[in-house]
Amino acid sequence: MLAPPDGDRDGDTEPVLDGLSLSVPDGQFRLLAGPNGSGKSTLVRLFVGLETPDAGRVVVDGHDPTEEPTAVRTAVGVVFQNPRDQLVAATVGADVAFGPENLGLTPEAVDARVTTALETVGMTDRRTERVTELSGGERARVALAGVLAMEPDHLILDEPFVGLDAPAREAVLGHVRDLAATETTVVVVTHELRGLLSAVDCVTVLADGRVAASGPPAAVRDRLPELGVAVPEP
Repeated sequence: MLAPPDGDRDGDTEPVLDGLSLSVPDGQFRLLAGPNGSGKSTLVRLFVGLETPDAGRVVVDGHDPTEEPTAVRTAVGVVFQNPRDQLVAATVGADVAFGPENLGLTPEAVDARVTTALETVGMTDRRTERVTELSGGERARVALAGVLAMEPDHLILDEPFVGLDAPAREAVLGHVRDLAATETTVVVVTHELRGLLSAVDCVTVLADGRVAASGPPAAVRDRLPELGVAVPEP
């Protein structure tokens, strides 16, 4: 289970998250939406211990991310909104292979995961290309492939469709849906809801650092415009 804090305060400064209480059951497909500045990305960083709450606590599979970061980051795969710092190898294929190799998988198993992940993001023919030669959108796709290749128990995607063309977006969305149909917990953080409302189990909307609405898509959809979230065309 992913459970974020009850508050996030820093002295006398205005809190990014305040009075927030939220849990994500294992295996749930959840959409986390909200306008810019609502606290979505801060919440993602709290999930994996990159931020420490000043009040409240975060629990991931029984572990505190700040005290047991290795356990949490093994279980949770995250693609951040700016994925540049997630790339660790010189070439596309080597970068996607980095995580699976560190899991101790056989070369054959690593290769199979890399192939599948690159196919998903539409970069099969870019395997030997140097990461430094990629555009920002292409780097985002490589970062996503690297996380998908890890096959984590929980997957958090922070604006995963930025920089993707229509075919790549559909491929990624299809793979995310497939993962959500298994035991993988999937949290998609995005302002682009197209193709997601009909697929997710739950929609949570943040506003001013708090949970403004949360529930099944049908129960939340009508409130999205007033909360600053655009409703996609049917």
